[in-house]
Parts: sequence; structure tokens; C-alpha cells
Amino acid sequence: MFLAHSRPSRRAVLGGAAAVLATSIVRAAEPDLAGLSDLTGGAVPIGAAERARRLARAQALMKAHGIAAVLIEPGSSLIYFTGVVWHRSERLTAAVIPVEGDPCIVTPFFEEPSVRQTLAVPAEVRVWQEDEDPLKVVAGFLRDRKLAGRTIGIEESARFFAFDGLAHALPGAKLVSANPVVRGCRMIKTPAEIALMQCATDVTIAAYRWTHPRVEAGMTGAQIGALMTAATRKLGGDPEFSMALIGPAAALPHGSREVIRLADGQVVLMDCGCTVQGYQSDVSRTWVHGAATAEQRTVWDRVKAAQALAFRAARIGVAAGTIDDAVRGYYETLGYGPGYRLPGLSHRTGHGIGMDGHEPVNLVHGESTALAAGMCFSDEPGLYLPGKFGVRLEDCFHMTDSGPAWFSTPPASLDRPV
Repeated sequence: MFLAHSRPSRRAVLGGAAAVLATSIVRAAEPDLAGLSDLTGGAVPIGAAERARRLARAQALMKAHGIAAVLIEPGSSLIYFTGVVWHRSERLTAAVIPVEGDPCIVTPFFEEPSVRQTLAVPAEVRVWQEDEDPLKVVAGFLRDRKLAGRTIGIEESARFFAFDGLAHALPGAKLVSANPVVRGCRMIKTPAEIALMQCATDVTIAAYRWTHPRVEAGMTGAQIGALMTAATRKLGGDPEFSMALIGPAAALPHGSREVIRLADGQVVLMDCGCTVQGYQSDVSRTWVHGAATAEQRTVWDRVKAAQALAFRAARIGVAAGTIDDAVRGYYETLGYGPGYRLPGLSHRTGHGIGMDGHEPVNLVHGESTALAAGMCFSDEPGLYLPGKFGVRLEDCFHMTDSGPAWFSTPPASLDRPV
């Protein structure tokens, strides 16, 4: 009997073929990869003293905003405050940070030994059995700390079942967003965090420098990305993404399913990043394989000018949205847009970055958050011409007391893209 699912789909076959070709490209490059060395040996992980300062900062913000405790599910915020590296599933593991005293980790009984392996702060651990409600365990901790009837903050990425379960387990509590606490801590990076982001960026730039001269006509985006991923890994980074868009696919900011093989005169737009000790990089580069047309050069130069304009507009105290407004206003004087319309810039000028590739807040129209020292952003204005090509240059910067500072130096010209 014929079963419809017994034969792989055409997309699966093509995807598998692309993976095989990408692997062969990397194997062919292995002798060159041998010349790369790990750049992350000096990276210093976040230590106990830094985590203690984070908890103290969180508790100070909780007092200032009238929040008695904060509930955090697995993810970057849990790692940020406790060091616990865990996954989300239907079985709740969570941290509860009280306004005073040590936090509590709530986890299934059989997971406790594994959870403790990455726990990096003094904390109480309370477990629940398979036939118990974990939110009742959370509520029990809050009652024991005399916090049950007060305002409890929920970290913004927590799932509804955690919010709803706690609401039922603590009927007298007021549940609110924990953004004033969590964002108030995470948005302001410390020198230790910035150093790790710098290391991740250094890896990505070095990988670009290795990859660029090895890009050849006939390659697909997947094959180019595979080279970048291999170099990133050899340089000590944990690859997060290595996207390469060719020709008309570069007009789609996050790419296309169409497989395009590189030919002379086509744009190559790459967007790549990695992680070092939990902190990310995000860098985009655009060039033309072979000779560039006058139009390609003009668009590239305009994007470079817009990126520099955004950097100049980033000043302490200004609203984040004004950086996007400055770029969009410049593009509109050149006939692009208006606003987010195409041809033009269809996405925000930049996003926050740190442990996550995209973090609050964004450089987007209407964002009123004021820039402050320690905030980190991507600066990535692009121009996208549907059916033709797109250009995006992306470098990240961090705010200092005297203004922005680059993690990576923007490219000098279309002819020197990396």
C-alpha cells in the first residue's frame, strides 16, 4: 500500500541536497580553516559578584516600583539573574525573586539535581511532584515570605498558564508586568557584558574576513552561510545565524525560499551573528560579486550615509524613536518611502541586543525610551528595491556617557565591504 508520507517532499529533497552541498563546500575549505584560531580564550564569564549586583539592582527597582516579587520562566532572564540554563516545557521551572532575601527556584522533583548544576546564586530550591500544582508551590514560597497579598511582577515572556495559575493560587495578589525591574536591569549593560559582546563581534568580523574572499560564482546562499558558520565555530563563537541573500532575494530583509546561485554583478547581503559566554553579535555586510552597477553603488553609499546618520543621532537622553525618524527623513529626501513603504526602509533602524539577538528597546518610530549609558543597539538601516536587490549595513554600538561607541567599524566602501 502506498503511503503519502513515505516519499520525501520535493522541498525536503532540495533542502537535503542543499545541506549536502553546503557540507562539501565546508570540507573543501577545511585546510583554510586550519589557519584560524580561537579568539575567545580571554573571554571572562559573568561571575558571582556581578550576579549579586544584578539581584541587588532588581530588588532596588522592585522597591521603587512597589513590586514585592518577580516570577521568571526559563530563558535569558533566568540565566541573567540566577545562572540557571534550562528549557521550557509543560513542567514549570521558574525563579521567584523576592523584594528582600534570596530567590527561590521552583522545579520538578526529578529535575532538581540538573537545575542545580548551573545555579550560580544563593537560592532556596522548592520542588513539586508530578501530581502537584507548581504554581501552588510558588504561592507557598510567597506566603512564607509574607508577600502573598502584594503586587507580583511577571516577566514579559512568561507563558499564560504561569500567570493564570499564580492568579488562582494567590487570589489576593495583584499581577503586573515586571518590565520596570527586568528591563531596568537588562537594558543597561555593565563593562563585563560589553566585553563579551565585543568578543562575539570580533569573532563575527574575523569570520567575515575569512569568508568574503572564498565566495564564488555558482554558490547558493546556504553554501555561503555554511562557510561563515564554519569559520565562526573555528574562531570560538557559537554560531547563531549565518544568512546570505543573493540578488533579488536581498530585497527581502529576512530572505526567500528561492534557491539562487551567485552570478557576476549580483548583490550578496549577509546577516550573521554568534554567541560568546551567552552574549551575542549581529553584523550585516553587503557587496557585489564582480563589477557593480552605478545604481548598486549609489544605493550602497546611501545606506552607508544613513548608518552614519543614525550613529550621530544617538545621544544620551534622546528618545530611541528619533534615531529611526532621522534615517527615515533622510531617505524620504531621496525619494524612498514614505515611512515604511517600498522601495525604501521597510523595517526599524535598529534593535536592542545583549544576551538575546533582539532585546528591548528598538530604534523605531514612536519609541519614547530615552537613551542611557550602557544601552546597546544594532544600527542597520537598509534600502530594499523589490525585484532588484537590497543593501543593508549593520553594526552594533553601545552608549557611553559621551555618546555611542561601535562594537565593529562600519565598512569603508562597496569595494572594501569587510
